[in-house]
Amino acid sequence: MMIRATLTACFVLTASVLGGCQKASDPPAVARDQLEQVNSWGPQGSAVLPTQQIITPAGQQVELPGMRPQAIALSPDGALLATSGKTTELVLIDPATGKERQRVSLPPAKDILGADDASSHNLKPDKGAQLSYTGLCFSPDGSHIYLSDVTGSVKVFAVDVDHRVTSAGSIALPPTGLSNRKPDIPAGLAISSAGTRLYVTLNVSNRLLELNAVDGKQLRTFDVGNAPFDVVLTGNKAYVSNWGGRRVDGASVTGPIGESASVRVDPVRFVANEGSVSVIDLQSGATVKEIMVGMHASAMALSPDRRFVVVANANSDSVSVIDTASDAVVENISTKWQPSDLFGCSPNALAFDSSGKMLFVCNGTQNAVAAVAFDPGHSKLTGLIPVGWFPGAIAYDVKRNSISVANIKGVGSTKHYPPGQPVKYNVHQYFGTVSLVALPDKEELVRLTQTVLENCRRRDSAAALLAARADAAPLPVPQRAGEPCVFKHVVYIIKENRTYDQVLGDMKEGNGDASLCIFGEQITPNQHKISHEFVLLDNTYCSGINSAEGHQWTDSAIATDYLERSYAGFLRSYPDGMEDNDVDALAYAPTGFIWDNVLAHGKTLRDYGEFTISDSGWKDPTRRRGPSFTEYYQDFVKGTGQTRIASRPAIESLRHYLATDTVGWNMQIPDVVRANRFITELHDFERAGTMPNLSIICLPNDHTSATKANYPTPAAHVADNDLALGQIVEAISHSAFWKDTCILAIEDDPQAGWDHISAYRTTAYVISPYTKRHTVIHTNYNQPSLLHTIELILGLPPMNALDALATPMGDCFTASPDLTPYDAVPNLVPLDQLNPNPQAIRDPEQRKFAEISQTLPLDEPDKCPEDLLNRILWQAQKGSKVPYPAKLAGKGEARRDAGDRD
Repeated sequence: MMIRATLTACFVLTASVLGGCQKASDPPAVARDQLEQVNSWGPQGSAVLPTQQIITPAGQQVELPGMRPQAIALSPDGALLATSGKTTELVLIDPATGKERQRVSLPPAKDILGADDASSHNLKPDKGAQLSYTGLCFSPDGSHIYLSDVTGSVKVFAVDVDHRVTSAGSIALPPTGLSNRKPDIPAGLAISSAGTRLYVTLNVSNRLLELNAVDGKQLRTFDVGNAPFDVVLTGNKAYVSNWGGRRVDGASVTGPIGESASVRVDPVRFVANEGSVSVIDLQSGATVKEIMVGMHASAMALSPDRRFVVVANANSDSVSVIDTASDAVVENISTKWQPSDLFGCSPNALAFDSSGKMLFVCNGTQNAVAAVAFDPGHSKLTGLIPVGWFPGAIAYDVKRNSISVANIKGVGSTKHYPPGQPVKYNVHQYFGTVSLVALPDKEELVRLTQTVLENCRRRDSAAALLAARADAAPLPVPQRAGEPCVFKHVVYIIKENRTYDQVLGDMKEGNGDASLCIFGEQITPNQHKISHEFVLLDNTYCSGINSAEGHQWTDSAIATDYLERSYAGFLRSYPDGMEDNDVDALAYAPTGFIWDNVLAHGKTLRDYGEFTISDSGWKDPTRRRGPSFTEYYQDFVKGTGQTRIASRPAIESLRHYLATDTVGWNMQIPDVVRANRFITELHDFERAGTMPNLSIICLPNDHTSATKANYPTPAAHVADNDLALGQIVEAISHSAFWKDTCILAIEDDPQAGWDHISAYRTTAYVISPYTKRHTVIHTNYNQPSLLHTIELILGLPPMNALDALATPMGDCFTASPDLTPYDAVPNLVPLDQLNPNPQAIRDPEQRKFAEISQTLPLDEPDKCPEDLLNRILWQAQKGSKVPYPAKLAGKGEARRDAGDRD
């Protein structure tokens, strides 16, 4: 761990390069400098994020490499600061100096009385992970610490008189009573003033649990709302916030939230649309009221005079104030800087100062803490304090008149790590932080607020809302939504899990490292040819790090608080929208998806696999084993008609717009089959003389299936994906719609891959008659940039602050069209080239990885360890004698570690 005091001034060069300091009257800036790379650790502690935001955290930064801190607590005497989350340790910090005092391993899964509860766990979290959504507190006398562990227990630690902390055991939780899931997920914690009762919100079974805090004995449970998150106590009442609002009933419009659970949703977009607070009379044991608040009701705080409970509504950009005498909402406080601002604050944690006159709110998506002058009925947002990436927990330090903020993502995964830290290459090598910030005076708060607004590029967001001009000429990418465009159709292709260097690192024209390229031109000739003939983008980034997050960024341009906290283990669901149990309406942004935006503005839509669930197999229902890749492929090539390829929507809003004869995720089905299904309909569109305004195509097979026997080799899978992309581009460019169609393609996430610039950097493609030819574009783009570009082309407003601030891709286009069509390059790797059985592999290292591949859940998205999968891919392509790039040094220089292997 490392500590640094950072300055908080607005770095004008960095902000202007990303368009953060332009006037609201101007159109969004498009020119960007190649030198601005995502996650570069800049001067005096600034960093450019893959969201195209900047962080310049105030105060002192306590750096926590390898950790996503999601909970924080200050001891009653103010001498000890505890934090944890996405780690196997409780970290203790001296709040006065910021120095790490101690790290304590989490206790094993045994309760205080010694009864092993591990056998009740039917879900497997990440390797070595015992983690927390939220839920960390000290006992009133400071002698114990309690921590929620999402795998099904509460961890207990003892604190001695010298503030040394030791493990004291685990408290087992009652079973959920659900047949499909035995362990519950503990979230928020509260302890009685006497220190004898511990209250735990049970996020799966929708209950509040009362425990004896001394011996862990279970005393009572209380029914609450849907997906309870936090709990506070006052008098004889407990208040419980419910992420999902009220429980569903027969009259509810519902959507799934993981396996065998559902939540109330709106009837158009099918996004979770409630939040509530349950009020429990602890004397009678009755739940006496459920108070409706904003969406994603999350963290709560009790005012020092105990008159008010406040709850953060993360999906409503607001805080609700509840009067504890009447149990009624008396005020809703917006955490937006201006009421007209787009959604994108995500308030998710809060704390009062000792006077109760100031309320501090973590605005996760703004990377800031909102300072609110608290006066119920007249409260006012007075300023913003910059902290790290996605603040998710906060504590007020009365001794030092300061705040301690746990930044879940901190600085992300950077190329230029802070001085003294080893360089990491992998987006799953987390780097959280804790910000220790002395409360600013009024003058300083004004300056800090300006810093936050510039770091969040608020002027770009405002410019994105300017009205269309009547005299604007048609452009490939209009400057304002609603102005004329040369395009009528967009085809948006979403692929799976590659970095730039892995695929295009061998292109000498761009900023690549050929030594890191494993799927070069021999395997991906079409992606190389497209990049040669059109534009090569070498400064484009994924905003997320896996499919659960990635498909939210590619489809909605934002990730919610629920999703950011799900990294504690993804135990409720893995919300990638590709499987029955991984569809989760709580994960979705309240502003919906790009298809909702399209449909709401009268445009037409067709979806080919994105957010769908495969319903494929043999046409003969008596054949039990599903078809293999080879069987699907041979049936497709020979036209024997033995297999059935079909899908159904993962979200109801897509039902009437889905091409049901194709699929999204199903690694057994070749991407060339997906391409064929689209091309068949394209010809139908030509005959009809009309084509949808937006077509979305899922091409997932560059994910690969490692070296599992009788599955396609990694090279074959990627070659399949490459050929499918080339065929789609060829078909469109030879069609009647070529003259007014734009094709945009990007990966959903970088899947922990390696890249010498940033692990977030990815491949993206812009293909149209108006695309510049034979040009390298160094402009900083990301997934929301593609969505913002789609919106401008189709005349749609931005959905939220993140696509509004994202740089549109105007630099990629020219005013004069070149109608020369694209001709696909045949694959150079046989698409049905299969991995051999491990016994047939002579190289012992490759044989070892082939044996490991046999055990991996490769038919399910992102279920196997990302780093392990990438090691397998490296050896499959490079051989065992070329060391795996476990660590990368500076730009253009790769450092190998031959001994760094699993």
